[in-house]
Amino acid sequence: MNGLSAALGDLLPAAIGVAISPIPIIATVLMLMSSRARTTAPAFALGWVLGLTAVVVLVLFLAGPDGVDTSGSSTTTSWIRLVLGLLFVLLAANTWRKRPRAGQPAVQPKWMASLDRTTPAVAVGLGALLSGVNPKNLALSVTGAVAIASNDLTGTQEVVSVVVFVLIGSILVVGPVVAFLVAGDRTAAPLGALKAFMEEHNAAIMTVLLAVLGASSLGKGLGGLLG
Repeated sequence: MNGLSAALGDLLPAAIGVAISPIPIIATVLMLMSSRARTTAPAFALGWVLGLTAVVVLVLFLAGPDGVDTSGSSTTTSWIRLVLGLLFVLLAANTWRKRPRAGQPAVQPKWMASLDRTTPAVAVGLGALLSGVNPKNLALSVTGAVAIASNDLTGTQEVVSVVVFVLIGSILVVGPVVAFLVAGDRTAAPLGALKAFMEEHNAAIMTVLLAVLGASSLGKGLGGLLG
């Protein structure tokens, strides 16, 4: 179990980073507040889970026995972590540079205005894009997959690690959908509060998160190359 415990510990920061994604969380809440909430929101959540799973499984496949050597002490792993760390730092700097100035309202992407008219099929695709193709989440998913591949795990342990990563990374998208399907309109107030919080603190949340992840990944990458 030591390998599994190490893998779970390594992937946890990346999974939390995926979970704390203000734009997808806001999109989820907007869908839950629309007239098509019971069809589009679950479809969006499904797309989110599928996108995350696809990226992690693909990286694990490429890093298999005949793929890239991602053993914990390999130079390849160190370089991957170093590049990801630099990417996180650049994303953090860009997020902070584009933050709303004092007194300015946060401007959301234009596509959010049409979420109340989104079909389930489009919602699935949107969820997959935001979880698997969005640069920040893509980098985090690769980081999580590298953490899994870098430990000597059995097939079952890899499956468990992937499931844990996807569950944690999906909790703030899937969780509100499940809560709405169970409790209905009683979730309106907490969902509204969650949306308002994410809108107000989007830039600060993402800047701190990306900076911390960048520093961690850079440290591990440099440590592996210099050690």
